[in-house]
Amino acid sequence: MIWSLVKILIFVTVVAGLALGAGYLDDTGAGVRISIANMEYSLGPVQMVIAALLAVLGLWLLMKVIGLLVAVLRFINGDETALSRYFDRNRERKGFQALADSMMSVASGEGKLALSQATKAERLLGRPELTTLLTAQAAELSGDTKRATEAYKRLLADDRTRFVGVRGLMKQKLAEGDTGTALKLAEKAFALKPRHQDVQDALLKLQADSGDWKGARKVLDAKHRQGLLPREVYKRRDAVLALQEAKEIFSDEAPIEAREAAIAANKQSPDLIPGAVLAARGYIQTGQAKYATRVLRKAWEARPHPDLAAAFAAIAPNETPGERLKRFDKFLSANPGHEESKLLRAELLIAAEDFPGARRALGDLAESHPTARSLTIMAAIARGEGQDDAVVRGWLTRALTASRGPQWICDSCQNIQSEWAPTCDNCGGFDTLSWREAPNAAAPMPNGTDMLPLIVGKPEPVAPPVEEDASDVVEAEVAADDMSILDDEVGQRR
Repeated sequence: MIWSLVKILIFVTVVAGLALGAGYLDDTGAGVRISIANMEYSLGPVQMVIAALLAVLGLWLLMKVIGLLVAVLRFINGDETALSRYFDRNRERKGFQALADSMMSVASGEGKLALSQATKAERLLGRPELTTLLTAQAAELSGDTKRATEAYKRLLADDRTRFVGVRGLMKQKLAEGDTGTALKLAEKAFALKPRHQDVQDALLKLQADSGDWKGARKVLDAKHRQGLLPREVYKRRDAVLALQEAKEIFSDEAPIEAREAAIAANKQSPDLIPGAVLAARGYIQTGQAKYATRVLRKAWEARPHPDLAAAFAAIAPNETPGERLKRFDKFLSANPGHEESKLLRAELLIAAEDFPGARRALGDLAESHPTARSLTIMAAIARGEGQDDAVVRGWLTRALTASRGPQWICDSCQNIQSEWAPTCDNCGGFDTLSWREAPNAAAPMPNGTDMLPLIVGKPEPVAPPVEEDASDVVEAEVAADDMSILDDEVGQRR
């Protein structure tokens, strides 16, 4: 309110001042006489003021025209001017519009339109750190891999975009199946940005696939130090990698180094069954049966597994069935109520020809949880007790359609593998195999988990357990009228 009043007062004052000035000039009567080329002009006071104003305006217009001409000349010469800035702003506005349209097209899956708009934005903006990446993405979306590769390579020239270019090329090589080149690019990307989680995961998988266990352990350690992996998960996965590293060394006939790496893996994760087995084999090679027993017993206490029993049997391969049964008593006492302990004790008693004891040890497993292994054990018990062939054949017939029991199964894709490995053969998942029973798994049991090695053969002290499909053996047993195979097994002990 006060400011409005002040403005009104100022306006009235200015008008009054101009009116007084004009009246004063008119009262003086003095004027200006101008003579040009024998022509004389007389101007009154008011006319003189108007002429002065017109002269100033004309001079201002002249300066503007001269400035415009100079600007046009500089524009033609390539210098920065107001005119060039006007066109630059117009070009920039159109370029950012094309960039936005290209991004929207990429998001909506319109590859060709996105590539066209990205090309337009690249021409108008001159900002390769923005447009080149968008060009690569649009080219990939439209299926133009060659152009996408060229765009990613251009990104390598700028420090700000080098990582994006390397990662883009890495993903392309992965899509093409060129894992060797992808591994090198992943290592470069990891060196540029070691905290990038996607690059860490890709590099870890590529290193595991290529057998670079040492490098994979370094990446895993980086993930742990950055807080991307819980401590327990890190210890488990590092043990898996250490185990594979030990296996590779073992295959090159360097048992000392293999033993040390296997023992380190077992200490990291004692329940890792292959690690415990390999560590025990290393101890057995050096005559340290006490340490091998300790490793295997601790692993059996955490998670019973047939491979652990086979490794424990390899500690004393020349013992009699009675001696073996006595030695296994302490071993089985580490986890007596587990199903695997019951099955193993029944197998050992069959080897010692104590068939009633084997039946008691097995309990009701054949009825409460019938598997191919438990049913085959029942067939051996029935044969050893001298029961009718029809009874034995009945147990074996049931074994043909029973569950296969626990196996190495991928938690991600449910793929079943005969042997443990750090990665799934089907989906490539790392540390996804677990020893469990597959749902609705009706198939003959694998030879690696049946009783026959403990009954009729002496396990080798250092050789790894061999996995074979026993379907042909079981079918032959069912088809044979005289049941000769089981007769031989039991007859050898009699």
